Amino acid sequence: MFDYDEEAVRYDATRGGEPRAAAAAEAVVGLLPLGTRRVLDAACGTGTVTRRLVLAGLDVTGVDAAPGMLRRAAERVPGRLVLADSRQLPFPDATFDAVTTIWLLHLLDDAALVVAEAARVLRPGGTYVTTVDKAAAHDVRSDIDAVMAPRPRRAPRDESSLVTGFAEGCGLSVAGASSFRGVGQGRTPARAAADVRRGWYTLLTPGDPLTERLARRLEELPDQQVPRREPEFSLRVYRKPPTDDE
Repeated sequence: MFDYDEEAVRYDATRGGEPRAAAAAEAVVGLLPLGTRRVLDAACGTGTVTRRLVLAGLDVTGVDAAPGMLRRAAERVPGRLVLADSRQLPFPDATFDAVTTIWLLHLLDDAALVVAEAARVLRPGGTYVTTVDKAAAHDVRSDIDAVMAPRPRRAPRDESSLVTGFAEGCGLSVAGASSFRGVGQGRTPARAAADVRRGWYTLLTPGDPLTERLARRLEELPDQQVPRREPEFSLRVYRKPPTDDE
């Protein structure tokens, strides 16, 4: 896993920045029931999505475990941030109408803890929205993906059926799905080769013969600076059962 304090400096520039955040926030807002007010944006990163949720009229609290990320987020949503791990949230039970985890679960071996904490801090009838299947979204069947097909892969930690199992184990039920375009995230061969060499793919060690072989093959592809198709990210929605009087 990356050092996200260090990654904060280039995070927005390498992850689609504001256009991607706008697409994500619009999709999330479209999945929230009428009457949603208090929202927890867990692992809020640099606050690009958080800010847009605030602009949509929601009372949003952002949480992240990386101080470097929160320093960036504070420029966008001052006074709304808490330094905390999403696996151990510093909030009482039933605090929020909705919890979001956008681009988080794929990073964690213990993603079930995040889902459990989201369920705990949701009020009865509340909504949990999360991205799933992130790695699969980036495979757009391009020539870059064909080159990278032989690389070693770890089992996805945010596979949709796995996340649904976590959610149902915490008493949440499936309530919907959606998707949004990863604007500005179409990969170029040149960028992909650089990412391979810097350890972006966690099972490809910088300097390893396979790493170098894949990087060289990427550098041989045509149209080195032309972005390939953008990913389509998937969202899943889960609902906490309401109380009898709701």
